[in-house]
Amino acid sequence: MAEYPLALVTGASHRLGRIFALALARRGYSILLHYHLHMQEANATADEIRSLDVPVYLQQSDLTNVEEIETLFGLVDTIPHPLKVVVNSAAVMHRADARTLSVADWDATLALNLRAPFVCAQQASLRMREGGLIVNITDVAAQKSWDAFPAYSVSKAALDSLTRILARGLAPEVRVNAIAPGLALPSDNVSEAQWVKLVARIPLQRSAGEPELVAALMYLIGNDYVTGQTLVVDGGYSLL
Repeated sequence: MAEYPLALVTGASHRLGRIFALALARRGYSILLHYHLHMQEANATADEIRSLDVPVYLQQSDLTNVEEIETLFGLVDTIPHPLKVVVNSAAVMHRADARTLSVADWDATLALNLRAPFVCAQQASLRMREGGLIVNITDVAAQKSWDAFPAYSVSKAALDSLTRILARGLAPEVRVNAIAPGLALPSDNVSEAQWVKLVARIPLQRSAGEPELVAALMYLIGNDYVTGQTLVVDGGYSLL
């Protein structure tokens, strides 16, 4: 059997997770494609990966459930390829008012956006040998005070901090870094007119393209002396 290093990408059925999963497949990684609700999109992404002649494995999991994360990594143990890369991309972004945001909704956001990457990192570290890489997908929101997205913004700021903590705690065997996109893919939380207005404010006056996001991931894979860092790919949005 050909030797394909394994990459696990959470939330890989669509949006950023799909972009990163396909990029890793093109680089010769076998892919463990995690998804939660978007089965049709997950199957379509898996078909694209198969067309690249690399192995792909699908797993449906609710990452807010720690037992399901453990089951996901139990599948890793059955795959005949060594785990080398984990991309924590699964996340939710809900608009809310801090005055009325329920504790349940707060907890649900942090369970997926923060606790799940932490538990995934723990599980990955038990299986990765020297040279492993964990990449957390944060957000330029980590540097902002987005009052319309309180739980999301806090979760991404905390994930940025967690990235540095894990980089120290899992060294030297495993490197841990993050990618913080700015305006990359339009969100359901923003109208088309609002999106155009937001993009116009960016110093580079355009949203991030897929190649620019992929380049950040490939840099982190290729430079094995980088750990504990967050690559901000935002066209200057964080300067505003």
